[in-house]
Amino acid sequence: MTAPTTFESGAIPLSSIPGPFDLQATLESGQSYLWDRADGRMYESMDVHGGDAWYETVVPPIEGVSDEDVVVRVRQRDGPLEWEATTDPVPLLTHLLRLDDDLDAIYDATPDDDLIERAYDAYRGMRLVRDPPFPCLISFICSAQMRVSRIHGMQTALAEAFGTRHEADGESFAAFPRPEQLAARTESELRDLKLGYRAPYVQQTARMVADGEAHPREAVGLPYEEARESLTRFVGVGDKVADCVLLFSLGYLEAVPLDTWIRSAIAEHYPDCDRGSYAETSRALRERLGGEYAGYAQTYLFYYLRARGA
Repeated sequence: MTAPTTFESGAIPLSSIPGPFDLQATLESGQSYLWDRADGRMYESMDVHGGDAWYETVVPPIEGVSDEDVVVRVRQRDGPLEWEATTDPVPLLTHLLRLDDDLDAIYDATPDDDLIERAYDAYRGMRLVRDPPFPCLISFICSAQMRVSRIHGMQTALAEAFGTRHEADGESFAAFPRPEQLAARTESELRDLKLGYRAPYVQQTARMVADGEAHPREAVGLPYEEARESLTRFVGVGDKVADCVLLFSLGYLEAVPLDTWIRSAIAEHYPDCDRGSYAETSRALRERLGGEYAGYAQTYLFYYLRARGA
């Protein structure tokens, strides 16, 4: 455990960010599994938005943003986005919650489409997250064939079992394990946390990163489809998981992960986009959803269809 510290507190006026913002929809829409609700009700419901609960996490060092672990909690009230943290978290929150995205411009850039418009109206203000790369990678390796609540539970269990603990104002917070902390665990220890067949994938991918063999951020700067291919080097990472990491961590806003819900949407609403292979179908859907910000439209569709079965 690190040395105890105290929280600073403050607020970000939402009038200072471009476009609307909805914290609950952003953090409970299946994009991130690295935050928790202070009331213990994270991912309790599939259809949430507009709430005022506290969310908390331990943010690892992020290149160009922060060089230390930061405990941060945040909630959205009527006016500001209130925060408590072990250091000024405004640059971190701007980064993690994409507060600098011009959401109205992104909405306007999406082609006219009734289904997407319904999704935008239902969850207006939901932004994409920009999670730290390694925890995001592990989260989505664990996501195969899992409900969002179970994926979140796995990441919480990994942090509680193997992560560094931080104490702030008398409370204890567990950070997501660093690559070397996860790489040091056995497959059996990971299976004990209910990771199942994903355990060796997590252990081997953590070892690749800890040993310096590869890191997910190495994909940054590559053309989108090359970046997706780069991420499939990691054990347990196929095209869909790679697209999730590109979209929810590495800033590739054109990525459109083809999960079960999106494939159902293709079959029912965009059948002309089904081209057989993952790469060709993804390419066609990306174009249909507007190209540059297709991942935003995809994420709204995913949440809308999963929550409401529309």
